[in-house]
Amino acid sequence: MKKTSRSATAVSDRPAAKSENIFKRLVRFFREVVAELRKVIWPNRKQLTTYTLVVLAFVTVMTAFIFGLDLAFVQGVSWLFG
Repeated sequence: MKKTSRSATAVSDRPAAKSENIFKRLVRFFREVVAELRKVIWPNRKQLTTYTLVVLAFVTVMTAFIFGLDLAFVQGVSWLFG
């Protein structure tokens, strides 16, 4: 069977899009940002406090864990290489 080759160029029926002014694009961007932020369900004060405490506790635990690993590795290297 013989394969037929097709042209790689695509022809579009619509005209090339004209680039908008940079200021119009910025204004549209900020309007879209405000519209998206209005859709956000913001946490109340109790939820925010809970989330903050959870994050702080997690960071504290992970810091202690990394510190412990670092201390163990330093002791191990000191023991190994004297």
